[in-house]
Amino acid sequence: MKAIIHNLLAAFAVTLWLGAGTAAYGQGKSIDRIVAKVDNYVVLRSEVEALFSDMQAGGTRGADRCGALQQLIIQKVLVAKAEIDSVMVEDKEIEDQLNRRMDYMIRTQFGSEQKLLEAYGKSVESLKSELRPQVREQLVAQKMQETITGKIKITPSQVKRFYNGLPKDSIPYFPTEVEVGQIVKIAKVGKDQKNEVRAQLNKIRERALAGEDFAELAKQYSQDPGSAQFGGNLGVAKRGTMVPEFEAMAFKLKKEEISPVFETEYGFHVLQLMDRKGEEYTARHILIRPGYSTGDLQEAEKYLDSLRNRILEDTLTFEKAAKEYSEDKLTASSGGMIMDQSGSTKIFTEALDPVVFFTIDSMQVGNISKPIAYRTDDGKSAMRILYYKSKIAPHQANLEEDWQKIYDAALNERKNKELNEWFAKAKDEVFINIDEEFENCRILGNSQQ
Repeated sequence: MKAIIHNLLAAFAVTLWLGAGTAAYGQGKSIDRIVAKVDNYVVLRSEVEALFSDMQAGGTRGADRCGALQQLIIQKVLVAKAEIDSVMVEDKEIEDQLNRRMDYMIRTQFGSEQKLLEAYGKSVESLKSELRPQVREQLVAQKMQETITGKIKITPSQVKRFYNGLPKDSIPYFPTEVEVGQIVKIAKVGKDQKNEVRAQLNKIRERALAGEDFAELAKQYSQDPGSAQFGGNLGVAKRGTMVPEFEAMAFKLKKEEISPVFETEYGFHVLQLMDRKGEEYTARHILIRPGYSTGDLQEAEKYLDSLRNRILEDTLTFEKAAKEYSEDKLTASSGGMIMDQSGSTKIFTEALDPVVFFTIDSMQVGNISKPIAYRTDDGKSAMRILYYKSKIAPHQANLEEDWQKIYDAALNERKNKELNEWFAKAKDEVFINIDEEFENCRILGNSQQ
């Protein structure tokens, strides 16, 4: 089922696929090496293999290694041309994209930072540092692509022609899709719990000031799963990447100085500045989160129960309530609606969080659940109510129910055609060299540079 869906949806995304004739090649050696160069940029064999595996897993029609290499070369050409044309992305854009990807990965694949850490053996900050060059390159390529295809528009009649021109056996049978919203209320920690944590951290701080190894104390006591096993080390951070209270403390300290206990939205910290150069710094910390009492959660439950009653009495809409009162930043701005990675509120049920799926499975469309316990992505105890907005039964893709998907498919086919034409010209304006292992791919035409 997933493969069938992807066959059509592959046309819905701008895949940087030229559609030129490609030929699969033999397995060859497994040792990683450079297989293509585009000006100062290189493509590694491991990158080709990784993309090829993704294409196979997604059910891309006609997927082969030549096609994977072709996509990677096009990205490098876009980046090389962007450099020539002075098309750039800001550091903040890169950081925002990294944060979104990490949040999505934790939310949909691992469930917590701790599980992510166990899977990779690295903190979130370490992973972000490794991913930063690739993300920058991808964003530059996207921005360059936007300058090429951004103004393309299509008419409703072109959308209909695209749909009517699809082979009947290529039109997928979509599984159930739903729209679900949430309003989240985070439990407020009581003063007693906060005071306990302050006292505990102050004792730990005193031990560090007395000469005990800060890193060892972090490994023993810190509740930050992303950094604890690394002695609390958060890696190199730029100004603007950490929450304000943490950053303010980091820039206030001298090298190797240990901060007093301070609070952020994540809990209570003790921080040690390891190094600072200009707008960048390296720090390690010990984080302890206050516990929640039964009363704390009951207060959040009462708050949401009251809000739910107002919505049911039609004195407040769910969308307005979510925007004004929900404490989940990712969904509040969209009126509480949970979205997939593409930004769509219509989500296949198989992609839903299991807790959400089993909750709405016993609900009727239009209903709002009673408050239920919830653990936020950063480990906070909370309550939430779920709104089962709509359900689309399994069906074969059609213009009436799937207009937006088909519109996106038709638009992206037109964009890919424009990109094909651009690449045909651009490939002669940059230096491209492809390893003889891929000489049968004909990515550059009949002759290779």
